[in-house]
Amino acid sequence: MSADTAHMIARRVRRTPIPAGVAITDFDPLDREMAADPYRYYRALLAGPPVHFNQSRDIYILSRYEDVRAGARASEILSSADGIAHSRMRADNLLTVDPPGHTAMRKRAQPAFTRGALQSWQAVIERLCQEHTAALFSGQSVDVVKTLAEPLPTAIIAHLLGIADDDLAAFKEWSNETVRLASANVSLSGLRQAGAGMRAVGRFHEYFSRKLKRGELLNEDTVLGRLVANSHVGQLSSDELFFFCMLLLLAGNETTTNMLGTLFLTLSANPDQLRLLQAQPELVPSAIEEQLRFYSPIQGLYRTARSDYDVGNATIPAGSRVLLLWGAANRDPRQFDDPDQFRVDRNPTGHLAFGSGVHLCLGAHLARLEGHTVLREIVDHVDGIEILGEPRWRTNPTLRGLEKLNVRLTRRHTAAQTASLADAPV
Repeated sequence: MSADTAHMIARRVRRTPIPAGVAITDFDPLDREMAADPYRYYRALLAGPPVHFNQSRDIYILSRYEDVRAGARASEILSSADGIAHSRMRADNLLTVDPPGHTAMRKRAQPAFTRGALQSWQAVIERLCQEHTAALFSGQSVDVVKTLAEPLPTAIIAHLLGIADDDLAAFKEWSNETVRLASANVSLSGLRQAGAGMRAVGRFHEYFSRKLKRGELLNEDTVLGRLVANSHVGQLSSDELFFFCMLLLLAGNETTTNMLGTLFLTLSANPDQLRLLQAQPELVPSAIEEQLRFYSPIQGLYRTARSDYDVGNATIPAGSRVLLLWGAANRDPRQFDDPDQFRVDRNPTGHLAFGSGVHLCLGAHLARLEGHTVLREIVDHVDGIEILGEPRWRTNPTLRGLEKLNVRLTRRHTAAQTASLADAPV
């Protein structure tokens, strides 16, 4: 046994002194079984004290709504600079930079993602949503993940970037490989997946560098064009624009995919809520907020305590890794009545699915627009959703979503169609 291996084992079995007021937990966010179905474990965390500690992972866990929200807003103490996944990994991007650097980065990116900015893209986004959703209405078995939830966000991002139709097939292929970086785990298959993702990043870099060198992708109706036009701190480099594109793919793609895929699962299990939406379609925006709360696309992100951090009567020591569990916070009965019930008229606007504080999701308006449009198509055209076979969940500990969901949709008849059927000869 090498000295390095012995040191790693010693670290793994070493017991850290547990501060007063902290409870030991067996909940392991990296366990595949727990990651696939975490909500039953969240109930135990929420019923216990505010701070839990997993000894094998050496992490402190916050699960209550008020504590998670406060932790997300305490960026001066709970830092993102060591990375937001379990493993510590520093990177110079919007997700993992603290203020004041984060403030400057966000100020550059913000103009492209305001509600006003998205209005100019709304018509084409709605068209793409309608085109991708229409493929579900054949009455046949269809995998909503492969047909809608995965390709739709990629198609929309490609449009926002100004990717030409001739390049769309390659863009989608590279996007699929790049997005899988977010789901890679420490295993042989995970390393292969990460390798494929890194090769796709290299192809993206070559593609964008070539295009930007020619002055392409910078039209006034593209995201990058707007970033350049609204830059008040000097010219943005090609690398800065490229890394923004990567952020858009990784942060805006997988999360929307997870939201759209689980939407069908939720409506199938709650047909009464689909009926309520058909009777009151003005509840569609509220229903999307409830879906985001109910099945949070991001289950939790990590921070590092720069100094001692107090939560209730417990103190998390400086240097500790802290997991903020968005998914648990969004099911906290202290904040939401009957949190395990899906109610489209709840309108839980304070949910934490998009985070909180300085790192509030930049693409929240875009995700909502996609969700609203897809749900309106379901409300208008679907009478029932039948799940075929067992849903297959991804086991990524951070991004929780479906890998496969076969459904059969029953078409909804309009009043005119129903009258026509009634008058038809038997």
